[in-house]
Formats: sequence, structure tokens, C-alpha cells
Amino acid sequence: MPRPRVHDLDALLDVAERLVASSGYENVTVRGLATAAGVPNGTIYHAFGSLSELLARVWVRAATAFLDLQTSLVDAAETPVDAVVAAAGTPALFADRRPDAARMLLKVRGDRLFGPDLPDELADTLHALDKRLVALLVRLARLLWDRGDGLAVEVVTTCVVDLPTAFFRRDLTDPLVRERLAAAVRAVLTVPPREKDRP
Repeated sequence: MPRPRVHDLDALLDVAERLVASSGYENVTVRGLATAAGVPNGTIYHAFGSLSELLARVWVRAATAFLDLQTSLVDAAETPVDAVVAAAGTPALFADRRPDAARMLLKVRGDRLFGPDLPDELADTLHALDKRLVALLVRLARLLWDRGDGLAVEVVTTCVVDLPTAFFRRDLTDPLVRERLAAAVRAVLTVPPREKDRP
């Protein structure tokens, strides 16, 4: 008969998320996490197998919540441009709700979490999140220009990935930063993507 789980694993993931947000992915250790969470080291290995698996699960949990919010904001937008602005502004709104998760997602790229000891199921989940983001970018490009090719998606990526990363690197909470980001996105969208090369 398996031993009952004494510790709340979601609470442990919350602590790990906070540590990654404040100290960086590379500086989180099993001992430091166990101490901060008030659990024995063995709890982490028993529940997750390895620290890298635990941190990957923390990132997946945050990225899934982020994409859920981003998709809902795009769905609620009235125009294609508003949809792109909403998608670009998602990190700020996400930071209002989950500040540690937002800071972690800005600091840690998902592809840095892949390692030889990552379970296949978790690696598949990370790949699925990448595909989901790409599908959203393609959807926005088609809404804007009725195109889903690489040139159109590149412009949307500038608006939804590159600009928010640059603007929010300093302060996710500053209303002026949010306004400037929205203005920058709208400005970028006034210049349509290059025409596709004809064969």
C-alpha cells in the first residue's frame, strides 16, 4: 500500500516558481527548494524524480495558464489589430494575477528545460505548448492579412513575442510601459508583411 502524500505538491511548485522568478533557473537546488518549502529533500525526488523534472513541470504549469489567458483575450478582441495588441499585452495581465509565474516565463525559455532525464510525456507536453503558440501566431496572421505564411507570422511574432519581451524586461507593472507596448504593436502592424516570392 503506497504511503499517503503528506505535502501539497502544488504548494511545492509554487515555492519553486517563486525561487526561479527571484534567483534564476540555474540557482535553484534541491536543498534550497526543500528548505524554502519546509519539506525533506526526499519529497522532491519521490514526487518528481529529479529537480529538472520538477522545474519543467513548474514551467509547463505557468506556460499553460499563460496561453489559456492569451487565447481567451484574443477570442474576446473585437478587431484583428485589437487581438494582436491583447496577445502582446498578456504578460502584463498575467503578471497582475501571477507575478512569480510571469517573471519566470520572461526569464526562462522552454527549450532550456529539455534534458536527457526529462520524461517523454513531459517533453511531449513542452512540444505541444510550442505548437499551440505557433498556431495562435498563425491564426493572428490570418485574421490580419488572410495569410499564414512565414513572412506574415514573423510580423506577428515581432508584436506578440519580441516587443513584449523587450518592453517588459524592466517593469511588467508600469501602466506607461503597457501603453507604449500597445502603441508600438499598432505601429508595427501599419506596415504589412512582405509579399511572398512567386515561384
